[in-house]
Amino acid sequence: MNIHEYQGKEILKSYGVKVQEGIVANTPEEAVSAAKRLQEVTGTKFWVVKAQIHAGGRGKGGGVKLAKSLEEVTEKSTAILGMHLITPQTSATGKVVHKVLIAQDVYYPGPNPTSEFYMSVLLDRNSSKNVIIYSPAGGMDIETVSAKTPELIYKEEIDPKVGLQAFQTRKIAFNLGLSGNAFKEMQKFVNALYKAYLATDSNLFEINPVLKTSDDQILAVDAKVNLDDSGLFRHPGFEELRDVMEEDPTEVEAGEHDLNYVKLDGNVGCMVNGAGLAMATMDIIKLAGGAPANFLDVGGTANAARVEAAFRIILKDPHVKAILVNIFGGIVRCDRVAQGIVDAYNNIGKIPIPVIVRLQGTNATEAKKIIDDSGLKVFSAIELKEAAALVTDLLKG
Repeated sequence: MNIHEYQGKEILKSYGVKVQEGIVANTPEEAVSAAKRLQEVTGTKFWVVKAQIHAGGRGKGGGVKLAKSLEEVTEKSTAILGMHLITPQTSATGKVVHKVLIAQDVYYPGPNPTSEFYMSVLLDRNSSKNVIIYSPAGGMDIETVSAKTPELIYKEEIDPKVGLQAFQTRKIAFNLGLSGNAFKEMQKFVNALYKAYLATDSNLFEINPVLKTSDDQILAVDAKVNLDDSGLFRHPGFEELRDVMEEDPTEVEAGEHDLNYVKLDGNVGCMVNGAGLAMATMDIIKLAGGAPANFLDVGGTANAARVEAAFRIILKDPHVKAILVNIFGGIVRCDRVAQGIVDAYNNIGKIPIPVIVRLQGTNATEAKKIIDDSGLKVFSAIELKEAAALVTDLLKG
């Protein structure tokens, strides 16, 4: 589950990570009030108005602006709120900005120059270890740094048996070119960041930039956090951080029906029970000359209501030219699933695209007969190769 920058920073603060302070606002009036309050608390002379959407690259899209007066806070928050912010991580239409973070300006002058670093914590599935990825060349162009100067990207693997060690935090601070108080502060920062990552059951903590201020403080100026959905039951308050307006509406609707749905860019809708079977089904679609339009797992209880909801969700995608239903009946009897498909088809009305149904397992023969005798525009199959051949023929036709 992705959360907003301001929410991620609150989590980081609770684990001792120093952050760029800020207050979230939903209107220009709230933005001005937030700026006044922030000035009282931090003494900041300027403010940064930051669009809050679930996507990176906001600065490149015009979603991060410096305001040097309260009038500019009003002007810039008015311009950002309601805009369709397009970044390298959004679609071509962008995302609508519903709230802004009014943050303190931390690039103030001082005895030393400021420096921007990149840092993230995530699981390396190849090594089965957590890894801290960091770079002395942080900021808006980190993707270019990774592509053109990969030697500036460092990785520190953490042995799960012993955890993050002091020599590793020193190595990170050294590779970032720090010394003196900034060296010590970076060690504290890394320790607190890793502690927050572990304690919150997160998939990703990405801070870009991590800022060394002119007085050698180390701050998280941004925070991209992805919380593991499977761990939310251990953190009851985290569910409240979800912002459904930032999520795909179809995926939200699927979740309301307990369906696991992810939209893809293909032309063949998939309805499957079981994640492994869903992956195999997408493979067979590719081999057949099509491209999967979605991942959709209806789970172990593929009853009429769930099947109908799944059909309706798939049909919302105008790019879908055919639907492949691939159900393995283990605990679930195939004939009951088949009847559920027929009932769902009748409830929806005429489905304008061909539907291929492959049912295998308990009572598969009876299920095929139900489909064949239904009189509906549904093509049945027993073998997966047969279903793939039907997909190929129907797409060509």
